[in-house]
Amino acid sequence: MGDGKEDPISRYYAAGLEGGRLLSGSGPLELARTQDVLERHLPPPPARILDVGGGTGVYARWLGSRGYEVHLLDPMEQHVQEARATSPAPASARVGDARSLPDSDATADAVLLLGPLYHLTASEDRVHALAEARRVVLPGGSVVAAAISRYASLLDGLFRGLVDDPAFVSILERDLREGQHRNPTSRIDYFTTAYFHRPDELAAEAAEAGLDVDAVLAVEGPAWLLRDLEARWADAPRRDQLLALLRRLEADPAVVGMSAHLLLVARR
Repeated sequence: MGDGKEDPISRYYAAGLEGGRLLSGSGPLELARTQDVLERHLPPPPARILDVGGGTGVYARWLGSRGYEVHLLDPMEQHVQEARATSPAPASARVGDARSLPDSDATADAVLLLGPLYHLTASEDRVHALAEARRVVLPGGSVVAAAISRYASLLDGLFRGLVDDPAFVSILERDLREGQHRNPTSRIDYFTTAYFHRPDELAAEAAEAGLDVDAVLAVEGPAWLLRDLEARWADAPRRDQLLALLRRLEADPAVVGMSAHLLLVARR
């Protein structure tokens, strides 16, 4: 899904990082906030959900435990096998491409794209993936898609002091200039081939795909940069307060770009 003859995206995910990504650091915040948005925008169970780019099945397991019929699709065979081995396992788990879904027209109550858009580096491919989601979802059905913010590298680089590394600054400058993220270094924490969206750009691509855009929301907002995030998260009252504040600010244009991840909420 990247560019060039080699596939750095496959190499990155073959390292086995995806299964535990949402369990540490700001991952639990991303997970909880995404679940919060899904709870408010998905139809009630037992709706049929297509989880495109569903990875190892983190969201599929959660949705399945709530009574949804979840069908997972991911380009990595390793991820699909892990998803099949989990409990509850998705109703189906297949290898596939977000740009060419195997499902028939208007057969899903909702479609999730919680990863594909940031690894499709060409705009036409991202629009194609969104159009495929529109094709397979029922009229009135929801499409929820994740993106990485254009400013994620800048904020992360300042927070972690990565801007002191000239190699990182070179990556960052291209991120800000073009949204095209490339990592020529051996540092896996500098991520892999990706595209980083501006919030307005994400909405425009969805509209070009024929979707009606309800909102582009901040997932973590500015909270992923809190130095005491893990301690705050471990304290239930403080965690609940944080989540309530982030929900209140999630659609504020002044806040959305500060989030590491964005969520598009749209419908057919």
